[in-house]
Formats: sequence, C-alpha cells, structure tokens
Amino acid sequence: MYVYPTYHYEDQSYQDRVFPELPGFPGFPGGPQFPGQPGQSPYSQAPTAPPPSFIPQQQQASTFAVDPGAISFCLFRNTFIWLNNGGSFWYYPIFVGPRSVAGFRWNGRFWTFFGIDTRQIRSFTCF
Repeated sequence: MYVYPTYHYEDQSYQDRVFPELPGFPGFPGGPQFPGQPGQSPYSQAPTAPPPSFIPQQQQASTFAVDPGAISFCLFRNTFIWLNNGGSFWYYPIFVGPRSVAGFRWNGRFWTFFGIDTRQIRSFTCF
C-alpha cells in the first residue's frame, strides 16, 4: 500500500514522474488543457477557500477499488476521502487517470498538491 507524498507545487519534475499522463504539463505536448485560460496551469485551479468545517459520515464501503469513473464526478468539487489505511482528509480533485487521482489535499491550514492511487481509496463523498 503506497500513498504518494505531498510535495511543493513548484516541483514539476516530481509531478511528471508520478503522473506522466496528466495533460498540460511539460513532457506531454499537445495534450488537452484544463478548464480556464488556454495553457493555464492546473496548479492555479487550487480552491481559494478552505473545505467545509464538518467531517461527513462515511457510507457503506465497498471491498473493491474505487472506480476512476465514479470519482470523476467529483472533479473540481470538495471531496472527503477515506483511505484503506484508516486515514481521511478533504480533497479537491482536478484530474482522474486510469489508476490515479491528482488534486489538492487540505492539510488543516492550506491546500497542497497531492496525488493518490485509486486502489488506496476506500470510499469518498463530494459536495
């Protein structure tokens, strides 16, 4: 079980190694862009406000890995994630790949860029 560590959003070389399929980054020329201005970096898509101040109640969890198609409905929305290892946090996803999700994780004070393998997510709910 591996959860990708957080890192400083300026470290794009790390981003390229962890999420090479993430469009609009160096090393992926001609890829589709994120919503917003053409060529705009997804790092500028970070939420400008903190997440809700409550912790939602976890719904019945599945024994199967989270389907990337299901979590894609939470793109650009406040999402609460529960991990297989018991951890949980507020998340703001901006990209869903075949087996990974990239976005911003709330650390209690500010949003940091964060990526995770969808197989490590037990359940999620978005608002």
